[in-house]
Amino acid sequence: MEFLLDHYKNPRNYGELSSPDLSYEDGNPYCGDEIRIDFNIDDHKVKNVGFKGKGCVLSQAAASILTDIIKDKSFEEIKSITAHDMIDKMGMTVSPIRIKCVLLALKVVKSALFSEKDWPDEND
Repeated sequence: MEFLLDHYKNPRNYGELSSPDLSYEDGNPYCGDEIRIDFNIDDHKVKNVGFKGKGCVLSQAAASILTDIIKDKSFEEIKSITAHDMIDKMGMTVSPIRIKCVLLALKVVKSALFSEKDWPDEND
């Protein structure tokens, strides 16, 4: 639990990027968690990332953890991150009712990067 509290109280990559290439936000209407993630993209890699949000310890700590993971990663590496990976990264058992809190940041990242229609093909 100390690991999560550290990410909650001292979030990594917290804040908006000044000139993001892409921003995406989503929330959980049932509990009020909200996360916005800004991305700087270069050559199908996340070069820089920042997030802002509000909500419970789990949602905000998960955003901090995930932004650390995806920085300098390729889209293909990010695509391979699963819900199970995120739950494991939390370092504790997550009750079924709190899974959406843990997975909100992953939902934002994947929605932003993989629903974007204007990205050139990686082979271009």
